[in-house]
Amino acid sequence: MTHRTKFGVGAGIIVAALGWLAWAGLQESKTYYHTIAELSTLKGGEVRHRIRVGGDVRPGSIARYTGRVDFILQGEGRALAVSYTASDPLPDTFVDGSQALVEGRMAANGVFVADRIQAKCASKYEAAPGPSKTGTAAPAYSNKKS
Repeated sequence: MTHRTKFGVGAGIIVAALGWLAWAGLQESKTYYHTIAELSTLKGGEVRHRIRVGGDVRPGSIARYTGRVDFILQGEGRALAVSYTASDPLPDTFVDGSQALVEGRMAANGVFVADRIQAKCASKYEAAPGPSKTGTAAPAYSNKKS
C-alpha cells in the first residue's frame, strides 16, 4: 500500500466514525411530546423513544426518597406514575397542584422514569394591587411566589 492509500483509508474510517456518532447522537436527542392519554396508544418502538409529557401534579402524591422523587401526573382524566431519578434539584415551583413537564422514558412496569422536570405555578404571576391612572386595577404584574 502506498502512503496516500493508507492516509485515504484512515481518513475514511475517521469520517465514517464521526458520521455514525453524529447520527447516534441525533437519534438519542430526539424527544417526542405525547399527552398522558396518548401514552396508552404507543406501540412497539415508540415506547422506547425519549418522551415529554405534561400535566398537573396530583396533590398529596409527591413522595421523596433517597435518590428519587415519585409523584402522580394527571391530565385529561388520566394519571401517570412518575419517578424522577436525576441528580439535578427539583424546581422551587414543583409543588402539589403545579403544572409540570417531565422528560424521560417509559419503564416496562408502566412507570415513567423522568430525568428532567420543568414546573410552573399558575398563581405565580398575578396582577399587582392598586389603582391605575384610570382608576381600575393596574395591568402590571408582580412576581409573587406562591
